[in-house]
Amino acid sequence: MKSNDYVKYITETVVKYIDQPKDVRKRTRLERKDQKEPFLYRWFGLIPYILYYSLKRKKESKFEKKPFKL
Repeated sequence: MKSNDYVKYITETVVKYIDQPKDVRKRTRLERKDQKEPFLYRWFGLIPYILYYSLKRKKESKFEKKPFKL
């Protein structure tokens, strides 16, 4: 790809983005953010992700089982 073609592509992309209404841009940004995988899974794989959430669930269940006493 020649540099002129690249500049043309970038310019068209930016102009298309700017021409969109603000609410549409915000909605697409939020949709992309929702589709993103969690940080631990993205960077370190599935094993640390599973360990983290299993420990988190264990901790939460520990608090749920204890009755509140005065």
